[in-house]
Amino acid sequence: MTTKSLISITDFTKEEYLRILELAADFEANPNQELLKGKVVASLFFEPSTRTRLSFETAINRLGGRLIGFTDSSSSSVSKGETLHDTIKMVSSYSDLIIMRHPIEGSARYASEVSSVPVINAGDGSNQHPSQTLLDLYSIQKTQKTLDNLNLFLVGDLKYGRTVHSLLEAMSHFDNPIFNFVAPKELSMPEVYKLYLKEKNIRYFEHREFTDIISEADVMYMTRVQRERFQDVLEYEKVKNVYILKNEMLQNTKDNLRILHPLPRVNEIATDVDANPKAYYFDQAKNGVYTRMAIISHVLGLK
Repeated sequence: MTTKSLISITDFTKEEYLRILELAADFEANPNQELLKGKVVASLFFEPSTRTRLSFETAINRLGGRLIGFTDSSSSSVSKGETLHDTIKMVSSYSDLIIMRHPIEGSARYASEVSSVPVINAGDGSNQHPSQTLLDLYSIQKTQKTLDNLNLFLVGDLKYGRTVHSLLEAMSHFDNPIFNFVAPKELSMPEVYKLYLKEKNIRYFEHREFTDIISEADVMYMTRVQRERFQDVLEYEKVKNVYILKNEMLQNTKDNLRILHPLPRVNEIATDVDANPKAYYFDQAKNGVYTRMAIISHVLGLK
């Protein structure tokens, strides 16, 4: 069977999204399937990660594969000055698949052009995070029973937030989405994504607050303001606490509302929200294992 890389969410078609969601449901029902037996997967994380790295590692273990790689580039030859080109050329000769997170936008695409094996982008700077998007789609489908006709609120860091960029592109393939962008001016959704929606005749609205309009939401996707993306600490301090979701704000919201967050959170969701049945972010993280099992199986043509 053919193999392919996953660098951007646009590398896959709507039909492939749905196939991966179907596979994810199969893996959730039966999580131990040794489809990777005899295969080696390289996990290259050039910047910190908890959920993405550990869920990929769990997926590989549940699929019966073997894992090599590093969780800190300082423990690799990158610290000696080795180029990304040489690292990828070397590692692709050792493995059947590379999973990579890197702080520089475009690094994953470059790696896929150098590598002799498929590459899965586990996040490249503020650009794309396609595996997160697929687990987000799985979470939305599970909670809403559909991916059509949904009112999505994207809240927080919409400028640097790679998860919201990928989710916007993926949801644009489904019927009649409405996007509400809630962000301070400094962190508003980049023009390129708004132009993308205009070209597809998809409605979007921009807001500075969400308190008065939260009752309209089907999905509220909260994001943290990412300190690591700011060169100016004062700019970060200015916007870091601009949106905090509290349990009392959810009183008049829709029954089907679910609150998502790619995690980690800092303080943008108060802990009193955790016990609310509309809070879904921890289940969302759990869905990452099944979805990443599905992605691995799909890119390697295993199922």
